[in-house]
Amino acid sequence: MKSGPDLHLTPAVAKALQNRQPVVALESTIISHGMPYPKNVETALHVEAAVRESGAVPATIAVIGGQLRAGLSKAEIEYLGKKGTAVSKVSRRDLPVLVARKEDGATTVAATMIIAALAGIRVFATGGIGGVHRGGERTMDISADLQELGRTDVAVVCAGAKSILDLRLTLEYLETMGVPVLGFQTDELPAFYTRTSGLPVDCRMESAVEIAQVLRAKWELGLNGGAVIANPIPKAFAMPQEEMDRVIKQAIAEAEEQDIVGKALTPFLLSRIEQLTQGDSLEANIELVLNNARLAGAIANAL
Repeated sequence: MKSGPDLHLTPAVAKALQNRQPVVALESTIISHGMPYPKNVETALHVEAAVRESGAVPATIAVIGGQLRAGLSKAEIEYLGKKGTAVSKVSRRDLPVLVARKEDGATTVAATMIIAALAGIRVFATGGIGGVHRGGERTMDISADLQELGRTDVAVVCAGAKSILDLRLTLEYLETMGVPVLGFQTDELPAFYTRTSGLPVDCRMESAVEIAQVLRAKWELGLNGGAVIANPIPKAFAMPQEEMDRVIKQAIAEAEEQDIVGKALTPFLLSRIEQLTQGDSLEANIELVLNNARLAGAIANAL
């Protein structure tokens, strides 16, 4: 575990790591950019509670005043939730700028992985990872999350990649980076709002213990990088695939018309999808994050 002037652990996280107790990292972009206030704060606190109920300690990760944080207070979560999109969305390239300028930042999957690894946290729960955007073979719009998964030793529990992406190309990129995609009780990559995509995972896993054994073997072999633990959204909250395909195509077309690209693209698409589904996609998003938090807690316990 590394600690210093730019990395701050809450007492609960520091004590858990020192005592080799299970800790689960959580991202903060979902708080500032993923949902409106106060739903974002309510969801963040519910996700932390789900991790605790699984027997692990939650460590919501962010940058506050230029300080890398592994673990946030309720007041800090409220602060990020109220500031919303005024908080910078932070990936690997942005971290040194925020630290130098002593600014605030909400961490993406990539930045969360980096800070988690610095703290000594090996398991991270999120909604869905970033990936290769549709048309990525032309635009080269590829999330930094994928390269981070290839270099940083943190397992990411997610409901697959966000369905706004090109899932086939995303899997190809992960294969190139040597990142195993492990399906939890599924043979197919889940597509965020839906349980199936028609695309196979690398290997099906039946339990948290089996996943932990694979992760331990990977890192003991010196194979750097993380793993994607693909955990389908619970059946009760999954959305019809045909409906989601139609809505996503419409949202992507609108983004192209408005020339929305880069960091702004994913928040725009998720917001527009929420509007087009009359809020159903937001509820599905919340339920899948809670589901991932529970599995991540079980994996952290098994490790």
